[in-house]
This record gives sequence, structure tokens and C-alpha cells, in this order.
Amino acid sequence: MMRLHVTRRRQPGFTMLELLIVLGLMALITSFLLPMFSSGVSPTALKSAAREVAAGLRYARDQAIAQRADSLLVLDLDGRTFRVLPDQRVRQLPERIDLKLYTAQRDLVAEKVGAIRFYPDGGSDGGRVTLAAGERKYEVDVDWLTGRVSILE
Repeated sequence: MMRLHVTRRRQPGFTMLELLIVLGLMALITSFLLPMFSSGVSPTALKSAAREVAAGLRYARDQAIAQRADSLLVLDLDGRTFRVLPDQRVRQLPERIDLKLYTAQRDLVAEKVGAIRFYPDGGSDGGRVTLAAGERKYEVDVDWLTGRVSILE
């Protein structure tokens, strides 16, 4: 009787276990690297902060008209806070947002603190607050003549 010896050849490719290990390692590495390359602020949070600053500016304008007296929105760039004078409530902006303020020279309170002034007739000294995170940015503009507040992407 003749015996046949059959050898099995292993098919080329990867086992399921090897694929799962590689996928797990890729997920682990991505979870560590992704925060290093992102700005840390979601686009929604950035837009929300821009809307909050715009609302504060509109409130300051409304206060100036209603009270028949100058009203200011004071912005602290380092603290990432703002308040509408004479109201003392401080509003906090997200920490990882970069802020820039363009305003009249007389409204600069300190090196990193400035204000945008509104007058009883609704006008303003004008100015711009820029909020940025990574490549995304919003500019909140105040028209000097009308005091109109607008958000630009």
C-alpha cells in the first residue's frame, strides 16, 4: 500500500489576530498624536465665542443709547475675559483662543487690556476683535459711524 504524503502550504497573508494588533497600535498612536496637531478649540466653540463677543458689543451699544451715556466693552486679552461697563459681570472666553483687539488709542487701558466705546447716539470709536484658533478665525467688527456690530469669517 502506498502512502501519499500531503503537505499543506501556508497561504500568503495576515491572520486576523495580526490585523487586530496593527489596528490597535494605529489607534493608540493616533490618540496621542492628534491633540498635538489640533488647536484644541472646536470650530463650534470658536464661533460661539465670536457670537458672545458680538452680543456683548451689541449690549454695550444698547446700554449707551438707553442710559444716554458712554458705554464700554473692556476686553482682557491675557485673561480672555470681557465685561460691559458699568456692569461688573465678567464673561470668560475659551482658553485656547487667540485674541487681538484693534481700537482707538484712548481706549487702551493697559498693554493687554483695551475697550471699544459706544456713544449715546449709537455711534462708536469703532474697532475689531479677532478670535482665532489654528487656521480658523472670526473678526467681530464695529462700525465707527453707526456702531453696527458684524461677524466676519
